[in-house]
Amino acid sequence: MRYRRAMARKKRYLTATMADGYVKTIGPTTAPFTHYWRIVAHLHDGRTEVFWGHATSAREAAGKAALTEQAARRHGWKRFDFEFVPLAEH
Repeated sequence: MRYRRAMARKKRYLTATMADGYVKTIGPTTAPFTHYWRIVAHLHDGRTEVFWGHATSAREAAGKAALTEQAARRHGWKRFDFEFVPLAEH
């Protein structure tokens, strides 16, 4: 019986550029990420907390919005900003 070596997937760098100009680079990675999401939670004491992640589809990234609304109620955030953008490979 012959065994073939699994082909190594090419590692790549992915970049997300948010509307406010913030740039996030992810990598090197072989994961099939296509989108980057970010939540900026505005707390009642004037501070902010930032949560971020990546997703394998626009649908998955957009699905975080409903979860974010639940988190805002649970943690008592004053308000939050949620956005997601496609990742560019380079």
